[in-house]
Amino acid sequence: MSENVFDEWEELAGDYKELEATNRIYQQKLLELDEYQKKCQKNIAHQRYRMGILSKNLHKLKKQGKEDKTQIEELETNILKRTAQCFEIEQTLPKQNGIYLKIILGNVNVSILHKEEKFKYKDEYEKFKLVLSVIGFVFALLNQVIRFRPLELSYIFLLVWYYCTLTIRESILKVNGSRIKGWWRFHHFFSTVSAGILLIWPDTEAWNLFRDQFMWFNAYISVVQYLQFRYQRGQLYRLKALGERHNMDITIEGFHSWMWRGLSFLLPFLFIGYLFQLYNAYVLYKLSFLPTATWHVPVLSFMFLVFFIGNTTTTVMVIPNKLREKVILRYRLMSQRISFAKNLNLQDNSERLDTTKID
Repeated sequence: MSENVFDEWEELAGDYKELEATNRIYQQKLLELDEYQKKCQKNIAHQRYRMGILSKNLHKLKKQGKEDKTQIEELETNILKRTAQCFEIEQTLPKQNGIYLKIILGNVNVSILHKEEKFKYKDEYEKFKLVLSVIGFVFALLNQVIRFRPLELSYIFLLVWYYCTLTIRESILKVNGSRIKGWWRFHHFFSTVSAGILLIWPDTEAWNLFRDQFMWFNAYISVVQYLQFRYQRGQLYRLKALGERHNMDITIEGFHSWMWRGLSFLLPFLFIGYLFQLYNAYVLYKLSFLPTATWHVPVLSFMFLVFFIGNTTTTVMVIPNKLREKVILRYRLMSQRISFAKNLNLQDNSERLDTTKID
């Protein structure tokens, strides 16, 4: 028995030596990886600097009109392609955190270098929103049934925590190449502030008059967020299946018809939610004239009005872009089909010539 124990220890010691050797190689590879990353970043900066100079010189040549226009246009196209290629390479390299993440997390590296891991993080972000939407829906309905101040405050505190967490997660997405519009990021920062004001709003007559409307509003928003989750998840998985999952954002160059069908179903629900925000602003404005109204009421009225204007404007501006992208995509697909058909005809002709030679 004792011999077996010593033999096992000797065997384990051999395994540990192998572990040490593997770890040394791992540490060496990490140093090499760091060197390659810095080299790539330096070369990208060099490419961009030189392309900037070339673009300025091309602009001067255009004004002079001495060079061939076709040659200039071709070089401009190549510069645009190279810019896109450099951007794609940059997505595989670590990036500096933004100011907000530096304040919250410090200089912790939050770059996700593997494409599959980026997809998983984006997927987890969507799941997180879904889970919190379901919890929020349940809380909103409970507050309609039960009038209990601690339950109200617990729900509003949940909203504060939820929006704070969203701002951090979206900042990480931004570092990893997401093209989230500035308004939506600001929307969640603004929502954190509004939820914080709701949390400290005292239990007055104005709150009791607005309370039920606010709970119904949040219940509806939770339903809309569920619909958004279905839409976003559908896009995410379809794009992955099509092999077009290039970055952390759900948008790609070209707007597919199946995307438009999903968005056209979602838009009415979104605009109803925006009108609900406008109605909240109006009701709070009316309540601000009550003798018992505190400063929270007019401030929240203004904030709901900002939500309505920002959300409506941003969504309305997105629709024409999506329609234009859809038309561009159709044109590209048509061009690809024509060129593919030409290639097939050329191939058939060459095969016929080959068979003629053999005969």
